[in-house]
Amino acid sequence: MVENNCELLRMEKVTKTFPGVRALTNVDFCLHKGEIHALVGENGAGKSTLIKVMTGVERLDEGVMIYDGKEVRIKSPQHAQSLGISTVYQEVNLCSNLSVAENLLLGREPRKFGFIQWKAMNKRAEMILGDLNVNIDVKAPLASYSTAIQQITAIARALEISSAKVLILDEPTSSLDAQESELIFKVMRKLKEKGVGIIFITHFINQIYAVADRITILRNGCLVGTYKTEELSTFDLIKKMIGRSLAEYEDMKKSDYPVSERKLVASVEEIAHGNDLEPTDLELNSGEVVGMAGLLGSGRTALAELIFGVSEPDEGKLEVGDTVLARHTPHDSLMNGIGLCPEDRKESGIVGDLTIRENIILAMQAKLGWFKFLSKAKQYEMANKYIDMLQIMTPSPDQLVKNLSGGNQQKVILARWLAIHPNLLILDEPTRGIDIGTKAEIQKLVISLAEDGMACMFISSELEEVMRTSNRIVVMRDREKVTELPGDVSEQLIMEAIAGSDG
Repeated sequence: MVENNCELLRMEKVTKTFPGVRALTNVDFCLHKGEIHALVGENGAGKSTLIKVMTGVERLDEGVMIYDGKEVRIKSPQHAQSLGISTVYQEVNLCSNLSVAENLLLGREPRKFGFIQWKAMNKRAEMILGDLNVNIDVKAPLASYSTAIQQITAIARALEISSAKVLILDEPTSSLDAQESELIFKVMRKLKEKGVGIIFITHFINQIYAVADRITILRNGCLVGTYKTEELSTFDLIKKMIGRSLAEYEDMKKSDYPVSERKLVASVEEIAHGNDLEPTDLELNSGEVVGMAGLLGSGRTALAELIFGVSEPDEGKLEVGDTVLARHTPHDSLMNGIGLCPEDRKESGIVGDLTIRENIILAMQAKLGWFKFLSKAKQYEMANKYIDMLQIMTPSPDQLVKNLSGGNQQKVILARWLAIHPNLLILDEPTRGIDIGTKAEIQKLVISLAEDGMACMFISSELEEVMRTSNRIVVMRDREKVTELPGDVSEQLIMEAIAGSDG
């Protein structure tokens, strides 16, 4: 066992700015030899940027990086690899049609007179995996093995290529079940014994406590702190990850749509999807905001995407009004009055090279059909209506949407769905990455939509806004619904439900 108090890598006062966004501000991070160090934080916390700086994908603007006792400037991922810093991402980037041995030693095959020495290659592959206590037939195609074995092969390849001293594992268990995850943990513990420093990025809290020695928490691009795992309860970890906004909001009153007049708009029964969501029930009523609380990866987005038809359920059903949608597409949802503002507005929401007007009319045009075009006059009428209503800051509806701020892009997506007057609007992290003032505007809008009789499903990592807007709060943990609480419940009770009984 390697003493894990020997410093291997240190980053001091690291700052990184992108156009209009400061991704990291004076962040410190230290990794020891022979330790598993969890790097945690919600989306936008700065984890990915810190890793990119560490591995040469991005250059730091300010700060220093000290590796193996020497100050270094990582110029590229290849430079990082040559120093012994390797990264394995959640998506296995290997050739599934080739054998395990071929994948492990691709580009580094033992050769004689230009020909691959298959026996020597297979023996070498067996030795590499055997050193990690993994004994499999390396001649078999990689595709014949579980995702866990494929992930371990990716880890072994990274180690073989760079003789890694630092191994960064970015969500390696995101698509694995508990038994498969334990295989990864065994390999991690074995590498720890050999003195490898492992940076473990995951959104599964229970996995952090299963393997990590220390935890570093980032929030909004800043360091919250570094803690020994045994000295930080799950409750305190979650509290530090979520944090609190110091900004003052005007008093908001939740939707007071009469309970007696609320009607069931949509319901899901025992709906489930692979490793993303356990069987879940949920009812969504008119005039009500249902808040979805839970950490990243808890199942909130998976449920939203199943309801909207982005993903197809393995089991269960969705009922909208009197219509059962056992298998449905986003277009089916659109035609049945369901809208979705997705979590990643840049990738799945806006169409950057289209104008504001063109983005706003997309859902309405799809609903009408592509052979019944909206006239230009109607398009401008709709666009101007929602630009005024939502106070979208733009000189013209013909401005390209990619040139707007994040908050105004979010408003454009909201406008797209409001234009079709949906019965159910699903909002997945609608205020992430936007300024406080716009956050308040969107929260007020959601409440007003419910007051007008719409059913709203509101997903947010910020407990304060879930509590501020919701009539009912559903708590998700480890890919399943764990409880349903009234909207006036205390923050303490919600956080205890997110953390679990052991928090």
